[in-house]
Amino acid sequence: MDIQERKIHFIQEFLKYSNDNLLSKFEAMLQQEREKSFENEIKPMTLKEYEGRIDRALDDVKNNKIVSARDLKIEIAAWK
Repeated sequence: MDIQERKIHFIQEFLKYSNDNLLSKFEAMLQQEREKSFENEIKPMTLKEYEGRIDRALDDVKNNKIVSARDLKIEIAAWK
């Protein structure tokens, strides 16, 4: 049985129950799993990386490699 079949089977079995307590437990479990997944995806940057981004941003300003908010809005409006 592949994962899709397992999910369908699980949902079918789950729908047979009308227990609010069981639903609350599953909701809590899903929330915990989402939080774990989120924590694994996001990695804080190091101080060196942060300072490097600041340095690059300042260089972009010095070298006129920026777009004003007004110009960006005009560009975005042209996308439509």
